[in-house]
Amino acid sequence: MARMPSGESILGRDLSKRARVPANYLSKILLTLRNAGYVETTRGQRGGYRLSRASQRIKLIEIAELFEGSRSRPGCLVGETPDCSDRRPCSAHGRWKEVKRSYAKFLETNTIADIA
Repeated sequence: MARMPSGESILGRDLSKRARVPANYLSKILLTLRNAGYVETTRGQRGGYRLSRASQRIKLIEIAELFEGSRSRPGCLVGETPDCSDRRPCSAHGRWKEVKRSYAKFLETNTIADIA
């Protein structure tokens, strides 16, 4: 949908084919996106799904957190301690912290248009 001209809609079955995602699974994704206000639906001859705002204005972190919750901001890599932190680091904390920071920055600074 991010590649489509602004305001243009696409049928769910066509989007399913283009994205190579099973229709039943895609319908659940689209429902979540619609309920969160990222996607609009229209019935009728020119109906279908479309983004509710410009793809350049939707940060990846918004979508990641919608589906992954706090998992989009990964915690302790090795799971040694549930409260892994700078004060109580696990054995991988220092290096994993760099990866987490880079991942978070990627999600926070890029939009769905950037990866479309």
